[in-house]
Amino acid sequence: QVQLVESGGGLVQAGGSLRLSCAASGRTFSSYDMGWFRRAPAKEREFVAAISWSGTYYADSVKGRFTISRDNAKNTVYLQMNSLKPEDTAVYYCNAGPKITGVTSGNYWGQGTQVTVSS
Repeated sequence: QVQLVESGGGLVQAGGSLRLSCAASGRTFSSYDMGWFRRAPAKEREFVAAISWSGTYYADSVKGRFTISRDNAKNTVYLQMNSLKPEDTAVYYCNAGPKITGVTSGNYWGQGTQVTVSS
């Protein structure tokens, strides 16, 4: 069982930066893929980024602006978001599981953290 708790969301102006954190409990953290998804108002949930032993993966909409990283010693995954745009406004969810890709998600979800980008 894995529990995920996100933090770091907030209100920022366009062009600004935020760093999201996701603290995970459970002894299997280091063996799992970790990812971030988001859901904007009136839209479907979408993949943002993922990190596994084989590398990092990003949605085209955030490539070059967002960076995902993890610290296995702290059981924490991060999402550094730079050059934020109003269209990045969404609830961001941390995700964990054996395989996370742009199509598949993991078994475990956090409660979400709101990111609002003003124009």
